[in-house]
Amino acid sequence: MKVKKELAKHVSNAMHCRIAELSALISMCGSVLIDENSHYKIRIKTETEPTAEKVKVLLWKTFHFDAEIKTRDNAYSKVGKTYTLTVDDNLLALKILQATKLINGNGEIEENFSITNNVVIKKDCCKRAFIRGAFMAAGSISDPNKSYHLEIKCNSNKKSEQLVNLLENYDIEGKMVARKGHYVVYIKEGEGIVDLLNVMEAHVSLMEMENIRILKGMSNYYNRQVNCETANIKKTVTTSVRQIDDIDFIIEEKGLNYLPVKLQDIAIVRKEHPDASLQELGEMLDPPLGKSGVNHRLRKICQMAEEIRG
Repeated sequence: MKVKKELAKHVSNAMHCRIAELSALISMCGSVLIDENSHYKIRIKTETEPTAEKVKVLLWKTFHFDAEIKTRDNAYSKVGKTYTLTVDDNLLALKILQATKLINGNGEIEENFSITNNVVIKKDCCKRAFIRGAFMAAGSISDPNKSYHLEIKCNSNKKSEQLVNLLENYDIEGKMVARKGHYVVYIKEGEGIVDLLNVMEAHVSLMEMENIRILKGMSNYYNRQVNCETANIKKTVTTSVRQIDDIDFIIEEKGLNYLPVKLQDIAIVRKEHPDASLQELGEMLDPPLGKSGVNHRLRKICQMAEEIRG
């Protein structure tokens, strides 16, 4: 809802962009009614107030039509309210449909509301406006603190394919899935969602999401570091316990002098410092020994213990 509230305030100064956005809004959440006298009527219905307000502003600024927003409580919907705007005047409805290219030369409604080849969205700014309108009409975005997911519901497979092709102009990969009678175009990657917010010119929402992505990235990094360090500590402790067990076994069975002098030194240091790392053990020897050298001597002690055990 926060993204839509921001986009509702974004009204282009260019008429061609406003028409492109209206084209998306009408095709995604609108319907065209034709009575027995061949009179046209446009009805736009939405469950989000910012979308209704955006349609009202676009109709006024583009066609000087002051549309009334009718609100109805919807007890069976999670949203609770439905907002409806209607263009009853036949000539005005025709003018809007012709301007948005949602009606052909024969006065017939285009079933799939042609998108990618539509003269309405030839310019880059109009493509952006159309995508913005599609999201306002049928889009949603999850809380980025919880997960990354943005989707736009389309009424037909053809519309979803056209929308995916439109997103490709901006190197955004939209995926499609059929769900409950709709064809959903969705993006689950944070970077893709950020790119789409930029395309739609939702810059405030973009910055907020980027901040969240940075914080989540830092949190994930530190969690990985902690997990890695914890795993290393656990591995060191386990290895140390086994080494000391082997040293104690050799001393009990054969005596410390059974070990060569170099192995005696490392055995004593290990028993005295069970929590020390290989590097720390090496620094305690005289002369100091590297990690690989310490590891080699301790492994040799373990081998000798195994030989004694048979």
